[in-house]
Amino acid sequence: MRFRQLVEEYFKNSTLHGAKFIVDKDASWIERLFWALCLVASWMASWQLIKASLDAFEHNAISFVVESSYRDWDTNFPAIVVCESKNMDRIQEVAEQLWGADHDFTLEEVLSEISFFRGESYHTVHECGGEEPAENCFYSNFSYYAQLVRSSCQDSIQNCMWNDKAFECCKYFHRMETELGICYAINSLQAGKNNGPKLNMYSNRYTGPGSLKMELHTEATVFILGEEEVPTFVTPKTDYLLVGPYVSFVRHISKRDIQNDDQIRETSVAQRNCRFSDENNLDVHRYYSYSACTVQCRKDRQIEFCNCSSHLSPNTPDWQTCNMDGLECLNRNYEDLSVIIAKWSRGRKGLVCDCLPSCTEVDISTVHDSKENIFENQNPLAKVEISLIELPTERYKRNVVRGKLDLVVSIGGTTGLFVGASLLSFVEIIYYITIRPYGTMLSEKRQLRQKMQIS
Repeated sequence: MRFRQLVEEYFKNSTLHGAKFIVDKDASWIERLFWALCLVASWMASWQLIKASLDAFEHNAISFVVESSYRDWDTNFPAIVVCESKNMDRIQEVAEQLWGADHDFTLEEVLSEISFFRGESYHTVHECGGEEPAENCFYSNFSYYAQLVRSSCQDSIQNCMWNDKAFECCKYFHRMETELGICYAINSLQAGKNNGPKLNMYSNRYTGPGSLKMELHTEATVFILGEEEVPTFVTPKTDYLLVGPYVSFVRHISKRDIQNDDQIRETSVAQRNCRFSDENNLDVHRYYSYSACTVQCRKDRQIEFCNCSSHLSPNTPDWQTCNMDGLECLNRNYEDLSVIIAKWSRGRKGLVCDCLPSCTEVDISTVHDSKENIFENQNPLAKVEISLIELPTERYKRNVVRGKLDLVVSIGGTTGLFVGASLLSFVEIIYYITIRPYGTMLSEKRQLRQKMQIS
């Protein structure tokens, strides 16, 4: 069967509205032209609406609303991460173990920079780099020396209380590898390799606002983060406390969560413009978050610039960490590696990181800070209290307004309105191109064979 015959037969029998009038031999050419133009216009209008539906599904499928039915909520307390920031007593102790009591005291500065590495290593490069390094310098295996200096959880955190009830600190403060070194975190997804015991830190109208108290026996930075977030070099100052000696710190915070509709999981990452914590594409941390993504970004750029990464980079094999030459390279490129800048920033040094926010990202605000000196005998180095100022009265809700079913209904309604088509109308096209010609050919052969037998 020739192609023209196939087309004519399809148009005559098609369920598409108006198609049969185009090949109607009894109609004038003006009538045929009229129906052809109507059919083309209908298909064009249908295609434009289908494109609009696809664009809305891809880019405007999600909406945010604010909920205020707070009486029914269970609000999870933020993750609290304690990262030691300085310990000169421990540095002196380790220095004497390594080099004896009469060691070069400038090496203590080197040991401090290695143990509490923050991207720069001025003393290390000055003393141990170059052509005439100081005696007893070390040139590799920096993570080993950092671990010698950093305090254990038991030596850092004691006398913890949740809502004025004591609990064992280091049973619930788990070890967390960060780009700031070893820290200890409670109520965090990222801490602990085996998902150790977790303290119930939910607040509701029966428990009242949650409050965490603890004593610190080392100078530290205390981060207040979402449960999937991690401390970084560029964590905003509003998200942490610098805990100094002999001071009692009190911080009251407010917290807003994001609740996700169940159908959000069915949408793509591009549609919702965020990632859930288990949609992890990183190797530095087990769960995805914006801050974890920036750590991965910095690590990748360090490897790009210096062919190695910081010895404190989480989940990094020994062969990939920097030796002294690599540390000098990181120090030279400090400005390019330390600050995160936007894509459109020009003329500024820094990292451009293509990181999406977490779908469960929380909004934590500081309401009130206070400090009080403590000079009692046998007192801890510092006391810290972090409390919710009140139970949240609002939270954000992410809803799906255009799901897959909505897209199917929209496309089906559009094609039905403009061209009278259904799913079977498109099956007809396949039928007339493939199965129908084959059936016609068999029928013609059968008729020819019958004629030959009769003759």
